[in-house]
Amino acid sequence: MLTRRTLLAAAALAPSGALSGAPSGAMAAQPPPPPPPATAAEAASFARYVAGVKAEARRSGLRPAMLERAFAGVRVNTRVIELDRRQPEFTLTWEQYRSRIVSATRIKTGRDMYARHRALLDAVSARYHVAPGVIMGIWGLESNYGVSSGGFHVVEALATLAWEGRRAKFFRSELMDALKILDSGDIAPAQMVGSYAGAMGQPQFMPDSFLKFAVDWNGDGKRDLWGNLGDVFASVANYLARSGWAGQLPWGEPVRLPPGFNPALAGREHQRTLSEWAPLGVRAGARVAPSTKAAVLLPGGAGGEAFLAYHPNFLAIRRYNPSDFYCISVGLIGDAVTI
Repeated sequence: MLTRRTLLAAAALAPSGALSGAPSGAMAAQPPPPPPPATAAEAASFARYVAGVKAEARRSGLRPAMLERAFAGVRVNTRVIELDRRQPEFTLTWEQYRSRIVSATRIKTGRDMYARHRALLDAVSARYHVAPGVIMGIWGLESNYGVSSGGFHVVEALATLAWEGRRAKFFRSELMDALKILDSGDIAPAQMVGSYAGAMGQPQFMPDSFLKFAVDWNGDGKRDLWGNLGDVFASVANYLARSGWAGQLPWGEPVRLPPGFNPALAGREHQRTLSEWAPLGVRAGARVAPSTKAAVLLPGGAGGEAFLAYHPNFLAIRRYNPSDFYCISVGLIGDAVTI
């Protein structure tokens, strides 16, 4: 997803405790501070832009009454523009990232949540053939187990970014998809909150991903990724299953490399079967078929931690977020909370 890597890096740099709070059922995420007002010229330009969006949406068959509710009170959100423009280049090392993301607090919370929701996770896993650990890892990283789902009005955020123009085509498409979600009745406009870039709910789906992968697990006619854990877990599992997740194959595992291992052999592009890795001194600890393809990853560089990344499962997580740091952390958290 477009902004997830940056958002996660920002979370990693947040002060300790910034991701803690009340359970998600209470919609615990606090709203962002009020943005500075737009100028009169900007407000007029934005109003004309929104009128054009509404006209396009009506032509596509979306209900006019829904559109009026969706855009009620929507204004240029200058805070959204500020955050989008000020995305820094993060240079966390793997060791820094790991210590902040794969934290003892996150693992302890994850174990508590796994114990509380194990029956539901097992049911979802049985249907989609996706291990509970990877679902827990993604849930823990994306919203700290539902605590930090974001406090921005999604329609306002997406409309602002589409109007602002830096990535106008992308955000206008996501805005139209958000309106389709509202038109389907999955969520009310006031409850459609998320990140400043429009990532929504506990699994932080962009609207396009919501339409493709969100699931109504409990059959109530709504895909509720904000408050219904069955829908949250099943949607993450469906995303991974449709991204190529293979049964109960692990995501990967830490591995001890032999002395003198050539680091040029590492990297996602250097896949070998486990039977081909074995003569090179790289041996799996998990019970995995010798024909399984894997890559050796050295996220901290030569001499640091090493991991076997099993394909296609590691690549399925990368479809969710194209960062090796993220994918390894999802796996480590998932393994730790489901032991």
